[in-house]
Order: sequence, then structure tokens, then C-alpha cells
Amino acid sequence: MGIRIIIAGDICPIGRNRDLFRRGDAAALLNDLRPDFAGADLRIVNLEGPLLRGNSPLPKVGPSLGSPRECVEGLKAIGVDLVGLANNHLMDHGPEGLRSTVRTLKEYGIDCVGAGPNLEAAREIRIREIGGVRIGLLAVAEREFGIAGRSTPGVNPLDLIDLVRNIRSRRRDFDLLIVLLHGGNQFYPYPRPGLRDTCRFIIEEGADIVLCQHSHCAGCREDYQGGLILYGQGDFLFDRSEHSEKWDTGLLLKIEVRGGGDFKADLIPFLQLPDSGGARRMDAVEEGAFLGDFDRRSAEILIPGFLEAEFEKFCRGLQRYYLNTLHGRSSLLRKVAGRLGMLYYLDRPKICRERLNLIRCESHREALLELLGRGEARKDYREGLNDGG
Repeated sequence: MGIRIIIAGDICPIGRNRDLFRRGDAAALLNDLRPDFAGADLRIVNLEGPLLRGNSPLPKVGPSLGSPRECVEGLKAIGVDLVGLANNHLMDHGPEGLRSTVRTLKEYGIDCVGAGPNLEAAREIRIREIGGVRIGLLAVAEREFGIAGRSTPGVNPLDLIDLVRNIRSRRRDFDLLIVLLHGGNQFYPYPRPGLRDTCRFIIEEGADIVLCQHSHCAGCREDYQGGLILYGQGDFLFDRSEHSEKWDTGLLLKIEVRGGGDFKADLIPFLQLPDSGGARRMDAVEEGAFLGDFDRRSAEILIPGFLEAEFEKFCRGLQRYYLNTLHGRSSLLRKVAGRLGMLYYLDRPKICRERLNLIRCESHREALLELLGRGEARKDYREGLNDGG
């Protein structure tokens, strides 16, 4: 028998789960999933947001997440060994939130990957040797808020040139490489075409498993050139006031690694419990329906042209949000402001942050290119500009 690894999706100790994490109540958090965690040699999760002593959110787009540092008791109780920190919420409370998180995890003997005081630290590949097998772990995030710089703290950005150099420089140090990729379009169960190409390329360059998180829903899988790509794992323990089937269902990835890095992967479907908090395994009926949909999507992404057509449909549904966010003031006002050197003062800071995020983030940018570059959307956009809409 080889070593066993279990990887869960986004964990955010808020809502009904917060007190369970504070108390370290593993039974209430995991229910009948406890044996799966207890039987693993390495347990990995994505921590969506920092562990804090205070509350000092920074200006950004979307909610600012964070949890009291005492919530680390729950991570320890369920046996977490390593936490992925490369995500769009880790820096919601600035550098002190990052420092507090890393310090707290270290105090409890929990390792982390994907963030640090500078880019060099954030990009480090963690190596865990278990039973003579060396497991490499690399975490990256699409560019939203909190990306690390050469001398500034933050999370490791999805930079394919750097990622390839990083993998090549450490290739002899691991037998199996797992890449946690925080990206994708929220509530969209398929990979955008660019994300599929990115994940395939990462496998081609030496990764064995690429695990996409962030989309808040379970997606589909692809077995590619001997590697595994999971396009959307779904949230694991992430409570919110409005629940939905997409939000509350997800997958644990259970990996058995044998000598030499050969591996076998199994999926464990689960449900978050909106009334009590925590999660549980799906029963046989729930699992059958869930995996039926999952397998259908996994087959669909292999159909030529399917992803492109599906992504175009998805983008059309978001057309109003994207184009309204990009739309500027009247051309006359901009001319006057330009002459006075006041263009940056025309829009509220929040709007400027939203525009920056749409252009900087890979998933948002691909959606914009889809909308602005296709016939019907382009026609509607031009007519809207001509009408002053």
C-alpha cells in the first residue's frame, strides 16, 4: 500500500462553521468524513482568507474575508497538515493578515504554501517526504488582489513562464507534483478555454495533478498525458447565508501514491450542511446523481468546440455587468478632463478597482475578450455606445 493524500477545497471559518472551528469540533465539522481524514498521511486544504487578531479590511472588489485566529483549532482538529494560501482573499486584511496567518499556522505545526513576504518566498515548492515518496506542492492564483512582488508580501501569481522555470529547477526534488491553481469563473462548472490550455500545459511541463479551486462549484475532470486535472473542486467548509446546490456540493480528492510517483485518484462527493454547519458524505442516491452530472460534464469538455460555445453562452449572461463596469463617461467630459489632467478623478475609486480587476485577472479578461470580440456582443456594445447607454 502507498501513501494516502486527501485534498479539500476552500475552507473559510465563517457563519455557522466559525464556532465549530473555534472549539476544534472535528466531529461536527466532518461527520462521517472523519475516517477519510484520519486515514490519510497528508491532508491539504485551501484557506480562503487570513486568520486574524483584529479586523482591518483593505479596499478591494468583493467581500473581505477573515476569521479569528482561534479558528486554527478546527484546522488542527481535522488533521490539516498543509494549507494552500494562494487565493484572492488571503490579503484581504493586508500584510499583517498574512503575517498573522503564517505565524498562527506555524504555532500549531501546520505548513503552508503559496504566499510569503515576497515573491521568492511565495513561489517556493514545498516538498513533503512520506514513506520514502517525495511529494511536491506548488500553489498559484490568478491575478486579482494581493499578488506578491519582488519586495512586497502576497500570494504567488499564475505566471506560466515563472512556473515552468520553477518546476524545471526542482524537478529532481520530487516524485509527484501537485499544483493548486486558484482560478476559474465563479459558479461556472467548466473550464474557460484558456484555463484548459493552461492546465494541460502545466501537466506537459511536469506536474502530475492540477487541482483548480475558487469557482465555488464542482466542475469536471480530465485525464491528460498520464496526469489528472480537476476543473473545480467546490467549496468544502464555507458557510454563507444564501445556500444553493452548487455552493453546497463538492469533492474531496483522495490520492494513493505508490513508489516512483505512480498514483491512483478517487473522488469523494460531499454536502455542506446549511442548518448545522459542517459537511457529510453524500448518500448513495445523492452520489449517483451528482457523479452522473460530473461524468457528463467531463465527457462534454472533450467534444471539439464545446468549451468555446459554452463559454460564449456563459459570457453573454454576464454581458451587462462587464460592459457597464467598463463603460466610461461621455467623450466630451473625458476630453475636458484630459486637457486638465484629471482623467483619474472622473470615476469613484471602487469603479476603478473593479475595472482593474476585470483586466488584470485571467478569467475576467478572457470573458471580456469573448464579449468584445464576438459579433452579437460587439454589435450590442457599439449600439450602446452610440446611444449613450
